[in-house]
Amino acid sequence: MIRTPLRPLARILQAREKGENPDAIERENKRIRHEQMRDHSRMRAEGRLLILGVFFFAAFSVVGARMGLLATTDPVEPRAHAPGAVISASRADIVDRNGSILATNFETHALYAQPKHMVDPEYAAKKLVEVFPDLKEERLIKDFTGKRKFLWIKKKISPEQMQAVHEIGDPGLLFAPRDMRLYPNGTLAAHVMGGASYGKEGVHAAEVIGVAGVEKFHDDYLRDPANGNRPLQLSLDLTVQAAAERVLFGGMKLMNAKGATSVLMDVKTGEIISVVSLPTFDPNDRPRPATQGDASDSSLFNRSVQGVYELGSTFKIFTAIQAIDLGLVNVNTVYDTDIPMKVGGYTIREFRNKKYGDLTVSDIIVKSSNRGTGRMALQIGPKRQKAFLDSLGFFKATPFEIVEAAGGKPLLPKRWTDLSTVTISYGHGLSSSPMHLAAGYAAIANGGFKVEPTLMKQRGPQLGPRVMSARAASDGRAMLRKVVSEGTASFGEVPGYSVGGKTGTADKPKPRGGYYKDKVIATFASIFPAHDPKYVLIVTLDEPVETSGEKPRRTAGWTAVPVAAEMVRRIAPLLGLRPQVDPLSEAVVTLTSSN
Repeated sequence: MIRTPLRPLARILQAREKGENPDAIERENKRIRHEQMRDHSRMRAEGRLLILGVFFFAAFSVVGARMGLLATTDPVEPRAHAPGAVISASRADIVDRNGSILATNFETHALYAQPKHMVDPEYAAKKLVEVFPDLKEERLIKDFTGKRKFLWIKKKISPEQMQAVHEIGDPGLLFAPRDMRLYPNGTLAAHVMGGASYGKEGVHAAEVIGVAGVEKFHDDYLRDPANGNRPLQLSLDLTVQAAAERVLFGGMKLMNAKGATSVLMDVKTGEIISVVSLPTFDPNDRPRPATQGDASDSSLFNRSVQGVYELGSTFKIFTAIQAIDLGLVNVNTVYDTDIPMKVGGYTIREFRNKKYGDLTVSDIIVKSSNRGTGRMALQIGPKRQKAFLDSLGFFKATPFEIVEAAGGKPLLPKRWTDLSTVTISYGHGLSSSPMHLAAGYAAIANGGFKVEPTLMKQRGPQLGPRVMSARAASDGRAMLRKVVSEGTASFGEVPGYSVGGKTGTADKPKPRGGYYKDKVIATFASIFPAHDPKYVLIVTLDEPVETSGEKPRRTAGWTAVPVAAEMVRRIAPLLGLRPQVDPLSEAVVTLTSSN
């Protein structure tokens, strides 16, 4: 653009000749230029506003038209074949370590209604109630005769129910194909399976999604078509799981316990061969989560990973092993357990104020002495104790492959004082799950290596870093064996299978602080066979009471130990372990004549 000078020379010279003021020419030219610039800016702004107005008008017109279209059309379910609404209904199977089916898909149907196509709504409602007694006839009639144009009646029906609805003969009753998640073993391994439900639903298909347990943890894998429907193989053994559940249920009832859990773990691979939590549920008909009361009262509560408890004297073996590993003691080091012990202003007492006198480290574990264990812990010190328990995995949730495991983080003291060190040495002041305890005992059993519990079948040993010396682990196994053969777990003897283990009885905490006087958590942590351990077995009973004697007995030696012994007796042959039979002496052998 060519601009006119504000003071053109020709006009300035003419003005001077005429005696006029040249500045007036500049002012006039400046005014004209400003008016031109203002007019140009106004035109450009008006053009932009016009374009923006057209854009908004078009956008609101599209939205308004779509809203009007939706308001005038009949409501229908999204169809699986509609663009952008594809529903993937396929889901891979879940199998145990031997390939036995734990979860699979089953073709079934859902029932829905289109009331506008119904011939006789009242008759149809009456007949549907006869087929499905849980339905309400009045509610069905109201839905069928109202303004609704689509409604689901039943999300899953059996072939017999489908035939019965067919016989009603109403064209407004229709069926939608479904892939239903089926657990053919019912309640078996229910807390591991968790359960499944429907996500996106249409009248042609429904999306099956995991809602808990391994179904939710591995949901992406199970739903991924790229896996070619290859089954998810777990480490569980279905036969062993069934035997463990049967024995634990019987033991829970016999010991009048509120709940129970058991964990069977391979000490070298970390594989969980069996894990049980009672009471249980049927994942085919998963109950709703409890909204009131204690979470542990619900059958959905998984005690093996969510149950964070003080596990009592089962922790004493960790203290003894660490003291041996640090060179502070050996199995024959003697402590006088009758000397009064006071730490942080609190007196440390023995169970029922027993007097044990001088005890070796081995006997401290066998007799389960609090004072002996506490004195070893003070020699170890808080810092080294924390580091050792952390190396065993007691400071974080276990990596067990079900979603509930992430919530089972141990409860640690806010300040790790000398008093905390002493009480934790015998299993009080630190709460953890039975799954944590199984991993800790596996390190003792396999020679001192950390292993992490896993639900996936492994191809071989999965030993982690060394957390204790082989010598300390060997001494620990010998002490655990002695607890069964001579100590508090004498009911744990199983003929043919040398069992080692440690009992633990802890007072159960109240929800608002303090402890119950007549409620305990009883635990038996065991390894077998003790001379060459293959498995760790943890059995925990919630509020057990053994009532065969004159007085009720709640300690683990009377409650958890007999249950664990029966479990070993039942599952050891299933695991392929041969019983060790002592050879008969010559004095027992007698010769007989064949005549």
